[in-house]
Amino acid sequence: MESLRMILDKIKDGSIKEMWEEFKWMFSYGQNYKKEIIFYTCLGIFSTVMSLISSIASKELINIVTGIQKNRALEMVVLMVSMALFSLLFSQLMSRITIKINIRIQNDIQADIFDKIIGVNWLDLTKYHSGDLLNRFGSDVGTVASSAIGWVPNLIINIFNFIATLCLIMYYDPTMMILAVINAPVMLLASKLLMKKMRDYNKKVKEMNSEMMAFQSETFSNVDSIKSFGLVDLFSRKLKGFQKRYKDVNLEYNLFSIKTNLILSLIGMVINFSYYGWAVYRLWSGAINYGEMTLFLQQSGRMSSAFSALVGIIPSTVTSTISAGRLMEIIKLPKEEENLEISDHLNQISESGFSIELEDVCFSYVENQKVLVSSSMEANPGEIVALVGPSGEGKTTLIRMFLGLIAPSEGKALLKDYQGNEYVLDASTRHLFAYVPQGNTIFSGTIADNMRMVKEDATDEEIISALKSACAYEFVEKLDDGINSKIGARGKGLSEGQAQRIAIARAILRDAPILLLDEATSALDVVTERKVLNNIIVNHPNKTCIVTTHRPSVLNMCQKVYRVLDTHLTQLSEEESAQMAIDF
Repeated sequence: MESLRMILDKIKDGSIKEMWEEFKWMFSYGQNYKKEIIFYTCLGIFSTVMSLISSIASKELINIVTGIQKNRALEMVVLMVSMALFSLLFSQLMSRITIKINIRIQNDIQADIFDKIIGVNWLDLTKYHSGDLLNRFGSDVGTVASSAIGWVPNLIINIFNFIATLCLIMYYDPTMMILAVINAPVMLLASKLLMKKMRDYNKKVKEMNSEMMAFQSETFSNVDSIKSFGLVDLFSRKLKGFQKRYKDVNLEYNLFSIKTNLILSLIGMVINFSYYGWAVYRLWSGAINYGEMTLFLQQSGRMSSAFSALVGIIPSTVTSTISAGRLMEIIKLPKEEENLEISDHLNQISESGFSIELEDVCFSYVENQKVLVSSSMEANPGEIVALVGPSGEGKTTLIRMFLGLIAPSEGKALLKDYQGNEYVLDASTRHLFAYVPQGNTIFSGTIADNMRMVKEDATDEEIISALKSACAYEFVEKLDDGINSKIGARGKGLSEGQAQRIAIARAILRDAPILLLDEATSALDVVTERKVLNNIIVNHPNKTCIVTTHRPSVLNMCQKVYRVLDTHLTQLSEEESAQMAIDF
């Protein structure tokens, strides 16, 4: 009823067209699997026929045993067993075909959604919480994939099952058909009355499970902090509190489930007794025989199941279109535009290096809240250019602008080649940058695996050379397996400084003409920091290097220093840079 109300609401507010578009999009993925879906449907119909024949054979066998018929006993036994085996075989085959098609469609949709998420405009993507994206990518894709292959076949199979069963009962006794039709929705109605409360309990259990998992994950991720602050007892008490709530919610749900099952079982017993009583009466009156009575009892249950399945298609379809709409919302986001001709041209001249220029740039994430106003800067090959200023003033925003993730609302953000040709900073120029962001960006796997992410065909010698430039090989070579040593997620097993040096080495291995270091040396000591930057200058003289930093030791190595303060970007003089280094 809730689903029907939702459909009616959509008709009233004019959004039924939107639902139809979601429906069409969802089933567009099934177009590539027409043969499999048709085969699956045929198998389902054939399996239903086999089950009906097996029921008829069972009826005939009972009539033979009870003496109503005197021959064909062996024939009926063989037929009944054969049909049962056929039904079992085909049900397993259908299960196999379903899972194969489901996985393929789910992979297709996930691949499309994944490519879209990766390729979408960065600013539009930030409007969605990462948890929401993961939920759409997982749960919604699974729902759509199941409906894309299952909705039409299940509808056809259940309609055929319902009509065929109804016709079979009507053939033997029309009055039994009437009783079956009347009783079919009774069980469904009873279960529907309890469904809302059951959903509420189920939701509470899931929410409690999520809270429990979140607490456990957060605790295990911060064991060092918990120990260092002496919070072991506090978190132990918190766990016991969660466990008590978990126990209370689950026991409450269990008690409700027991009551629900008891009520439904009693209703089921009443319905079954009514089937049985009417069948006994018909048998007693001579209207049917023993075999027909057994057939009636079997097929009444089949009709109830088929009826419930047909009605259940409505809410499942509405749920599927909602999931489809959530995915289409992502699909419709504007994609980053990349000019491949420009990208190829820039690759051919990349060895000469590139300059970065900002001209009177303005930018804001939210209207009327300016992050940058009339800001200009320049960074050339062979230079280390520093961006300094308090946290939250716009340094990371500038990095995003360099990478073409965001575009200025006013002014120009440009890349210039050695001939002075200008190119707008966007997705077409991003491959010319090697970026080391703040924080730990090391993945689980070996050190070599992490390095080859940016250059898949890198030799061991190239990896070692990059590690040496980043002053990382001095500790890597001491590991048992050297560059093939395994490390955990987020560099588990390495110190923060070691993880930073590997991240810098990875950026060096990429060998892009422009290097962006966003607080990338914050965990290094002064000597190592200066050595790393010096190695970059000496070994890669054509690189344009831009660093954001709070470290005074870096400033006197920079050719230019720009300060981001009060939405403005200004270049500091040598005296101002020197004074800033003293004031740090």
